[in-house]
Amino acid sequence: MPLEPARTVAELKELRELTGDENGAQRVAWTETWERAREWLRGKVSDTGAVEEIDEAGNQWFTLTGDSERELLLGGHIDSVPNGGWLDGCLNLVAAVEVLRRIAVQGRPPLTVRVVNWADEEGARFGRSLFGSSAAAGSMADQDDLRQRRDANGIALPDALAEHGVDLDNALAARSRLKNAAAYLELHIEQGPVLESMDLPLGVVLGTFGVQRHLITWKGQAAHAGSTPMDKRRDALAGAAKLALEIRPIAAEVGDGAVCTSGGVVCKPGIVTSVVETAEQLLDQRHLDADKLARLLQLAQDASERFAREENIDVSWDRIWSIEPIIFDAGLIDLAEESIREVAGTSHRLPSGPLHDAAEVARAGIPTVMLFVQSLRGLSHTKLEDTKEEHLELSVQALDRLATKTMEAYA
Repeated sequence: MPLEPARTVAELKELRELTGDENGAQRVAWTETWERAREWLRGKVSDTGAVEEIDEAGNQWFTLTGDSERELLLGGHIDSVPNGGWLDGCLNLVAAVEVLRRIAVQGRPPLTVRVVNWADEEGARFGRSLFGSSAAAGSMADQDDLRQRRDANGIALPDALAEHGVDLDNALAARSRLKNAAAYLELHIEQGPVLESMDLPLGVVLGTFGVQRHLITWKGQAAHAGSTPMDKRRDALAGAAKLALEIRPIAAEVGDGAVCTSGGVVCKPGIVTSVVETAEQLLDQRHLDADKLARLLQLAQDASERFAREENIDVSWDRIWSIEPIIFDAGLIDLAEESIREVAGTSHRLPSGPLHDAAEVARAGIPTVMLFVQSLRGLSHTKLEDTKEEHLELSVQALDRLATKTMEAYA
């Protein structure tokens, strides 16, 4: 059976019809629709001879035994955000199944080949992304926090997991699944505009951005909006507003893909007749280089102190979350670029701003690389998410060639 990239496109459309509605994809993890998608995937793999297992964290594995116990892993996630797109996450898996079919009919592969459907990459229901991959990588260290998490209906995360056969306290036992991993490959839509702006169908991912996420609290003084002169005000919102604009030149100064986002400001007392006493501002900063990420943070903190003095207010910073940059394997990056050039003629190397399961696998010390395929208009996490069908087919071909090259390199 030769590789049939068009079949991947047809199966993606089939999955869209099965698990979506007029608002988009509805494959939120730990729901009935997600389980329906996993059952659908199980059916697609059934003719390859691969054996299915569900690990302690709920990850779904399909294993095709090879000549060596060393394993080539092809991964993705079938869960989506609510009202999501038809390609985010599931392209990785449906393309991987097509590659698995091609490998299976050619006889026993030199490496054992495993396709993994990571559980709850998106974190859409409980706000905890990369659940299954972080458990398997051994980096999950927030079980105490996870026990307290509730969804919008008040259902506790451990209870939802239990409904799907997962015991939170035992999730880290999934680490054993990576003990023989030789390399990990992941295909994903770009979810951004870079490849489209360059008129390129495919690119190689250098790694995933490190992230610094903070809550910045500005403290001023509430005062009557009508009787307080402008030059006498201690307006907390003024500091937040200045910083929200200043992060643009800060990102430009640091450069090399730096991004900063002021994602929300909550004002108190929050009424139009009062000067703002407290402004709570969320700031997200990302970079592929750890030193430059640290500089992004330092420049923003320095600016906030300057604005606090100018406005006669106070400012404090509290870290919400951070993750270091993850750099992918140099040898696999070269193989990925070769594969893309063979099918598309030209490649481009770029970082990933969004996080992916691949970052957790790489964090565990396993050689890892990702391929990106162009996203139309750079849109994702929306029903408007789309990629040209001919580009989807090229991405399947590139993943297949990369799988072959990787098995030859690691056999």
